[in-house]
Amino acid sequence: MSSIQNMPLDARLWVYQSNRELSTEEVNSIQKSGKQFIDGWEAHGASLKASFDLLYNRFVIIAVDEKQTAASGCSVDASVRFLKQLEVDYNLNLFDRLQVAYFDEDLIKVCKLNDFGVLLKQNIVNENTVVFNNMVTNKSDFDKSWKVPVKLSWHNR
Repeated sequence: MSSIQNMPLDARLWVYQSNRELSTEEVNSIQKSGKQFIDGWEAHGASLKASFDLLYNRFVIIAVDEKQTAASGCSVDASVRFLKQLEVDYNLNLFDRLQVAYFDEDLIKVCKLNDFGVLLKQNIVNENTVVFNNMVTNKSDFDKSWKVPVKLSWHNR
């Protein structure tokens, strides 16, 4: 299994944010499950060159190098089933796109999107607060704009 850092810049990528911080034991267990999933991940019988990372004890990152084999609809569905099973096994929510994760000093905090707007208005967070843009879709975007100040993010709307 490869790390996101070893993937090409045009690798297709998905970011899933947990609704809570994971314990060290959970991280170790999920990484083991992720390795097993990635090692057996296929598209129409062909192995996918892919990576699985769990960053900041909160973000699951899956990437695939489609130059070798493209991820098919069935293979993407398999990854979603795998993530849905993680949700059940660890009592998580990995698909709530209405949560915003941001840095407060060295801590990562999470709130609902509407609450983040309130925090901006109250100047508790500001245009320089670093947020996580989980809408990135390839390794290049991940490297450049996964962690960005609010002023350079869609969160600024």
